[in-house]
Amino acid sequence: MQEVRIGIIGAGGIVKARHLPGLRTVEGVRVQVVCNRSRESGAAFARDWDIPEVMTDWRALIARDDLDAVLIGTWPYTHAEMSIAALEAGKHVFCQARMARTADEARAMLQAAQARPDRVTMLCPPPVGMLGDRLIRKLLADGYLGEPREVFATGRGAGNLDPNAPLHWRQNFALQGYNTLTLGMWIEVIHRWMGPHRLVTAVLKTHTPERRDPDTGTPVRVEIAESVAIAAELANGAVGCYQFSGVARHAPHNVIELYGTEGTLRYDLDTDEIVGGRASDAEPQPLTIPPDLARPWTVEADWIAGIREGVPVEPNFADGVQYTEFTEAVYRAARSGAAVRL
Repeated sequence: MQEVRIGIIGAGGIVKARHLPGLRTVEGVRVQVVCNRSRESGAAFARDWDIPEVMTDWRALIARDDLDAVLIGTWPYTHAEMSIAALEAGKHVFCQARMARTADEARAMLQAAQARPDRVTMLCPPPVGMLGDRLIRKLLADGYLGEPREVFATGRGAGNLDPNAPLHWRQNFALQGYNTLTLGMWIEVIHRWMGPHRLVTAVLKTHTPERRDPDTGTPVRVEIAESVAIAAELANGAVGCYQFSGVARHAPHNVIELYGTEGTLRYDLDTDEIVGGRASDAEPQPLTIPPDLARPWTVEADWIAGIREGVPVEPNFADGVQYTEFTEAVYRAARSGAAVRL
């Protein structure tokens, strides 16, 4: 079995919670080095996970010839530069979501990946909608909906309600780019199930337009929306209506609903419960996810299988470009007051 030697750049919460535990389940994988901005945090991570080496210079890590692959767990503002440099150094890449700050950055990452087709490039998928993903895809492939008519989605929470809270990094455009609330994650799932969009209109609102910089205490402008309302058209002709909020207290569960000429599917993203009904049914009924169709979290193992066996990975950089272009188009549409064609 081919040993896969990995360097990690940015050992944050999701790397600790998901990626390291996932990699530890795969035989023949060795995490050789971790690189954080501070040696102290990197050393603490290395001690906890028995990683031999600690670095603070990510460029030096990428240049090493004793590594096969790089896992990038940093914030979006570094993803393009690090991914492109890793590919140019001949490394396989796993990049934390969201893919990049802007569509231009995402397209540059894809171009670098296409120039090195023997390197595996994977993005971290959203856990939402994952467990029942294969069942939904099978039902759609079998014609459960008939001709698609409408897609509804909600991604609502209350994390931005406090006007006195300091600027979170997810509200900092320089770090996060156009990535907004759960918009990119939900759209990635919708693209996987229903295909891409071709037209976007949107209304955006930032209810607290200024917040304190957590480092300096000075007021800074908030450029990322707290309320998002989207009307869109998919390439398959269906109409999409999507709402995302960071100011919705006591909101109901978040859902994706699919409506067609022959059926309805409703996926509760908070509980992984699926309800479906055909035109001949009096009302929709719960649909059990069969064990053979349940999709557990095997993200890290999937990446390694792509490296060793050439198994296609999902989402890849092309998938990421698609959801990044949609996210940026939402802002372009809102600013112009006109529909944006994708």
